[in-house]
Amino acid sequence: MLEEGMTAPDFTLPDKNGEMHTLSDYRGKRVVLYFYSRDNTAGCTKQACGFGELYPQFVEKGAEVIGISKDSTASHLRFAEKYELPFVLLSDPELKAITAYDVWREKKLYGKVSMGVERTTFIISEDGVIEKIFRKVKAAENPGKMLAEVGEH
Repeated sequence: MLEEGMTAPDFTLPDKNGEMHTLSDYRGKRVVLYFYSRDNTAGCTKQACGFGELYPQFVEKGAEVIGISKDSTASHLRFAEKYELPFVLLSDPELKAITAYDVWREKKLYGKVSMGVERTTFIISEDGVIEKIFRKVKAAENPGKMLAEVGEH
């Protein structure tokens, strides 16, 4: 189980264009790393659009926003284009980062149990250490709260 103060697990995943991104390449910047369940679902779209609207302010504060789901790169491309998302979305169909960050969880919906991504956001310091972990976040509120968190540092 990851905890605040631990080194963030490194990963290398493709973005919407198939270009590879490695977390350690972002050293020197704070990273708002958020995990979400699916492109084009109501909550995930609200969350992504919120990060998109606030993205210039994250950049002003020296932070990068990265979203990860198990959707394909093609799905991310359509999602990013449809909503004009300016930040990086990474594809993790093999659940490498998703399991490393312990966000693949049992979920219950209408009494049905299934496995899925628990909406979770991590703030990672310039030197790759997990500063804060926010589990089961509310999609619409998450971007504004993360901007406030980044601004406090």
